[in-house]
Amino acid sequence: MNDSYPEGFALVIGGSGGVGEAICRELVASGVPLMLSYNSNQARAEALVSEFGCDGSGVSCCRISLQEIDTLKAAVDEGLKHHGRLHSVFIATGYDIPQSPISEVTPELWQRVMRSDAEGAFNAIYATLPHLRAGGGGSYLHISSAGLLKYPPLDILSVAPKAAVEELIKGVAKEEGVNGIRANSIAIGVIETGIFLRLKEQGVFDDAWIDTVKNALPLQRFGQPEEVAKMAVFLASNHAAYTTGQLIPVDGGFGV
Repeated sequence: MNDSYPEGFALVIGGSGGVGEAICRELVASGVPLMLSYNSNQARAEALVSEFGCDGSGVSCCRISLQEIDTLKAAVDEGLKHHGRLHSVFIATGYDIPQSPISEVTPELWQRVMRSDAEGAFNAIYATLPHLRAGGGGSYLHISSAGLLKYPPLDILSVAPKAAVEELIKGVAKEEGVNGIRANSIAIGVIETGIFLRLKEQGVFDDAWIDTVKNALPLQRFGQPEEVAKMAVFLASNHAAYTTGQLIPVDGGFGV
């Protein structure tokens, strides 16, 4: 443990995914105990716990479905039993959603995506906020989208729910600062991990698309999950104690 985080543990929702895994690695490197969650990829989550070389006292994993409040409460209770205090919540979930013009989005698809992403983030805050208050404060860090800064065509199913979550994050920052609770988001661009790599292999993002997007970026490259993780762990730490309610881009200059 160092002075960047208080005693207790961090909850990384989506910790078995690409960016979530990188956040877990950065927290472990900083000596922060954590609970990482998975939805369906239990094997990957357990492999990460094993890889970190912990016996369960420093790093553990659990299943969380953001549509099932009981799974969130069970995860927090388990962490509290071992570590005594929840001080940080990272929301790093990702969803396989189609690139689609608005004219082709059905009401059923819209409702499913909004429920998974926007309602899911609300549920995470609903289940954890009382514990951050009880512990004397803490931090939320949400992994959002650079599409909120400059709309990317065909990306409505990503940016619309993220916009709703962003207002939720700002609301938490505004209302809960008096309780020592901060809330920030990171607006990520294309990161070479997880869903992006899967869609690339499937041909959804072909070479022409990749070249076009890279050439539009000031840095002329896509991001790495470790670059997101370093910013996330910094923003949730005591080193960013006077930063709240912010959407920080880690996007290679996409919004410029």
